[in-house]
Amino acid sequence: MAITGNDIDIAKEFLLKGELVAIPTETVYGLAGNALNDNAVLSIFEVKNRPAFDPLIIHTDSLEKVQHYVSDFPEKAFALAKRFWPGPLTLLLPKKQIIPDLVTSGLDNVAVRIPNHPLLLELLKALPFPLAAPSANPFGYISPTNAGHVNAQLGEKIAYILDGGESEVGIESTIVGFENDEPVVYRLGGLAVEEIEEIVGKVKLMPHSSSNPKAPGMLKSHYAPRKPLYLYERGIFPAGDDEITGYLVFDKYLESIDLKYQRILSKSGDMKEAAHNLFSYLRELDTLPIQQIRAEFVPLNGLGLAINDRLQRAAVKD
Repeated sequence: MAITGNDIDIAKEFLLKGELVAIPTETVYGLAGNALNDNAVLSIFEVKNRPAFDPLIIHTDSLEKVQHYVSDFPEKAFALAKRFWPGPLTLLLPKKQIIPDLVTSGLDNVAVRIPNHPLLLELLKALPFPLAAPSANPFGYISPTNAGHVNAQLGEKIAYILDGGESEVGIESTIVGFENDEPVVYRLGGLAVEEIEEIVGKVKLMPHSSSNPKAPGMLKSHYAPRKPLYLYERGIFPAGDDEITGYLVFDKYLESIDLKYQRILSKSGDMKEAAHNLFSYLRELDTLPIQQIRAEFVPLNGLGLAINDRLQRAAVKD
């Protein structure tokens, strides 16, 4: 298993040598390497078994540094950055040549963000390069929200896990790009669409891709537990099979089902709490002696869009 600790000097040493380190962010844990080092970037794809056509996000610690890596920063993008960075927002911007094509899967835009985690910001400040960092899990599986999740999945393949505690947001960042200066949400995430629209006006939602995503995290099938996941409208679960089925419910336990087979995202109906618990509870259900998981959609306000997006992409496809 990987060494786990909170020493940024150790993490920095591994990264400077071109090795991979798992890092904490406020969204989920990332599998990080030097974004300017082709070998390190290739290692990320290999360790995750991630398809090379799925681009990566780069992370740094300041707006000044971001501008070293992008060739254009549209006015609306800058307004979003000023309002929401550090935070769960990724901007898709035209890249400079310094960013390897491997990072962007050959596309002209690079996904970049400033994460809101004190330990990671300290590490990024100490590094002479940005970090490419998708979620620290095998490709397609549930994203990790603590160091233990990472160690259980990738501990034998990476050098060090920088332990920053539990991820506060619990789902990946929202990705926003621009087409003809109009904002486009390429991936729903930890920043609600309503908050973005308060700054830049109405946004377009981009559908998922099956093979040629324009941004990270756009593939239709993703975030899935090992056990089959089936989705239902709120409160409409089929009867029976109680002992072989786990249930992920929004705000009310099911009276007829043993509590040990249930996880409730938020008893108070709080969307931020629900998002925080989503991946962790899917993992817990995935470890139970059951054969399937049933989940209900959550309301579509706030982060509900992003939660339902993750559930839909994790579910069994007909």
